[in-house]
Amino acid sequence: MLPTQCGRFQKGCDVVLREAPSIEPHGSRALSALADDEVDPAVARRRELRAFLHSTPARLTGLGILLMLLCVAAGLVATSTVNGRAATLDAVLVDAEPLSYSAQNLYIALSVADAAATTAFISGGLEPGDLRDRYAQAIGTASADLVHASGGLAASEEDSRRLLASISTDLTVYTGLVETARANNRVGNPVGAAYLGEASTLMQTSLLPMAQQLHAGHETRVASTQSNYSRPPWFALALLLTAAVGLVLTQVVLARLTRRTFNLGLILASSATAILLAWMLIAGLISALDTHRALTEGARPLHELTTGRILAQQARTEETLRLVRRDSNGDYDAVFDDKSAQLGAVLSNYPREDDNPVGDAEVTRAEEAWNRWSTAHERMNTVLAEGDFLTGAAIAIGPGDENSAAQFTALDEALTEGIDSARDHLRSHVASASGVLTALGPGAFALTLIAVIGIIIGLWPRLREYQ
Repeated sequence: MLPTQCGRFQKGCDVVLREAPSIEPHGSRALSALADDEVDPAVARRRELRAFLHSTPARLTGLGILLMLLCVAAGLVATSTVNGRAATLDAVLVDAEPLSYSAQNLYIALSVADAAATTAFISGGLEPGDLRDRYAQAIGTASADLVHASGGLAASEEDSRRLLASISTDLTVYTGLVETARANNRVGNPVGAAYLGEASTLMQTSLLPMAQQLHAGHETRVASTQSNYSRPPWFALALLLTAAVGLVLTQVVLARLTRRTFNLGLILASSATAILLAWMLIAGLISALDTHRALTEGARPLHELTTGRILAQQARTEETLRLVRRDSNGDYDAVFDDKSAQLGAVLSNYPREDDNPVGDAEVTRAEEAWNRWSTAHERMNTVLAEGDFLTGAAIAIGPGDENSAAQFTALDEALTEGIDSARDHLRSHVASASGVLTALGPGAFALTLIAVIGIIIGLWPRLREYQ
């Protein structure tokens, strides 16, 4: 074969070899192609979910759910806060404050009874009818306040129940000692003074301290409640403000996406939230201001005036006990000086603000009466130092306007009027603080429901546009 022919033969063989079909099985190539084209169903679902989450409908849905949850949370917190504040303030008016007042009256009644008993004893023989009536009335008042305080206590107030039980037991012992002292005094037995002294010691060391502890506990509870609720509900207001801002921002985002300026549903939701925010802010501030006024114009003056009246009763008891015991060592007078110093401090330091005249006139009258009483007491001490017991007794319990009895009565009446005025201020401000919240609780629920409906109305048509 010629070389030229051989070269052509070789090229033909190469072409045949290149174009010849592959000896690889056709099925293997097909399976490989199917393996490349098929996808795991779980992976496909994840891809579809990922694609949906990155889509505009998913974002709108998530935004709507977030807004509804935010509005519902803000509405629930606002409703719960308002209802809780209103219920607590109502409880102060119905339970806590009346119990505190009963505890105060209990202490005062016990002090009045002790002072009346010792004053009547100085008269010798059969005590005057007015003093006897005053003692009986004071004991009756104390018994009634014991019943009222016992009936108004919650089941958890075990300490107060124990105090009331002890007071009731000791009061029975006290009245028995007083009656024994009276019986001996009428027949001229000197032992009557010992019985009266024992009764007064029981009153001063047991009954009055327990009554004061009971009153202090209830008074602290009322003042603490007012102090806690004298601040606006900032957390609820912050949640409502966040919801309102979120709704406004959502409208801005939708306006850019949909080229629509207004969304009536979201405008409705924003308006409801804004109304609730403004209502909550105004009512909360008014309620907090009234509660603060109840504290400054009611509870605090009431505490000072009550303390002053208690100290006056204690001083009067010590003054009369000195005459009963014919104290020559000055022991009872030392206690009188201590109580009178505290009373003078309470009256002189009483807050007299220009915008808070509660009790101011009454305290001024009380100071004047206290100064005249102090003068009468000094006269009594002078004649007692000379051994003139009858004149000293006349100054202490005599009917003259310049004597101790008349000035003590004037002082006690002035402080009582001040206490009534302060209590009226306390109750009126607490009632106002509670009343301004009355409609806010149901209103917060209704406005929250409107806001949620508005969100649904505003977003649902936009979501349907993507179907």
